[in-house]
Amino acid sequence: MTPQPTPAAPQPTPAAPQPTPAAPQPTPDPQPTQPPTPRPDRAVEAIETVFRMESPRIIAGVTRVVRDVGIAEELAQDALVAALEQWPRDGVPENPGAWLMTTARHRAVDLVRRRENYARKLAEIGRDLSATAPPEEPGVLHDPDGIDDDLLRLVFTACHPVLSTEARTALTLRLLGGLTTAEIARAFLAPEATIAQRIVRAKRTLATRNIAFEVPHGPDREARLGSVLDVIYLIFNEGYAATAGDDWLRPSLCEDALRLARVLSALMPKEPEVHGLTALLELQASRTAARTGPSGEPVLLKDQNRSRWNRMLIARGIAALGRAEATSSGAPGPYLLQAAIVACHAHAYTYEETDWSRIATLYGLLAARSPSPVVELNRAVAVSMSEGPAEALALVDALAGDPALSDYHLLPSVRGDLLARLGRMAEARAEFERAASLTRNERERELLLRRAAEQS
Repeated sequence: MTPQPTPAAPQPTPAAPQPTPAAPQPTPDPQPTQPPTPRPDRAVEAIETVFRMESPRIIAGVTRVVRDVGIAEELAQDALVAALEQWPRDGVPENPGAWLMTTARHRAVDLVRRRENYARKLAEIGRDLSATAPPEEPGVLHDPDGIDDDLLRLVFTACHPVLSTEARTALTLRLLGGLTTAEIARAFLAPEATIAQRIVRAKRTLATRNIAFEVPHGPDREARLGSVLDVIYLIFNEGYAATAGDDWLRPSLCEDALRLARVLSALMPKEPEVHGLTALLELQASRTAARTGPSGEPVLLKDQNRSRWNRMLIARGIAALGRAEATSSGAPGPYLLQAAIVACHAHAYTYEETDWSRIATLYGLLAARSPSPVVELNRAVAVSMSEGPAEALALVDALAGDPALSDYHLLPSVRGDLLARLGRMAEARAEFERAASLTRNERERELLLRRAAEQS
């Protein structure tokens, strides 16, 4: 065995040269950790976001205390002012929605106490208090069907039939959509002063007519629910196909209406028409990205790129339609039927694959359930695709004398399309020009005039 050399003793590693130390400095006292300075701009942004999201629940909760939606809205605004004063200075609280709700409710309770104290003083001097009795203590209102959600009560109050349709729409967007008066005015192309006056009158009417803050029950509920659903649908339709102005779509209105429908379906899970409306809006909203071209021009259904349809919204709509059908007993309601019609389009990957025969049948059921010349016009379109333009033209011509459609631009528009498919180009051009003269939407007018020019 070859001997190995003995390893040398390890040598210490030389230390790296150290710089000459400076003169010792006094050790500073440790400073306590300071919380981050609140950012006023971020606080204000958080306030605006949270208030828009939470204001319907805050107003609903406060209305339960004071029994007046106008006063409740004022108290909610007071809580907003308090947040604007405190959050930029102290920071955004951990649960901002709860902070706003607590602040508003405290102010509501203070108001109730002041009223009660005033009532007691009047009682001491023998005044008749029958007209100024204090409100009931906050508590659960009697509801034989077990619905006691404040937000649901606010929905039914804002859409009470005692108000005009215009007033219901404005008040719903204000109280439940969280929109400002200016935003509502822009959405419906109305002067801000007109919208403000409409909202003030609506709140005054609810107060002077002593409209109860409750969900109706028994026979009254179905009638009141119809009013609620109609208002939400009206808001969506104005965003989906604007009746006037320079824009074909107003997506924010569609989003507001869809949010309201989703809230309502969660609050009333056993109402098939609520699920039917939600399904209808989900399915309609799924097409939004494909309904306009690069310059905002309308794109007809047959020309839409269906790959741009939102499959998540379609899935949500189909699920809501399933809930509507599962909870329905007897004849289906109008919103369930409309959702079923739109579902036929959603299931078709191309325009040609659409089940037009089923759509025509569903429109027939809808016409029997809710007779309307507009429904008959839509049925004629489905018939034109399933049976041919000649059969559909006979149906459209039968509607020509209906006074409800005398200024309805889609009647000559549909007739123009049918005539074009029959090769009657001059007549089609005249119908498209007439339709263009009737619409108040600039984008739609441009489309109709372009279609008229194509008839050569």
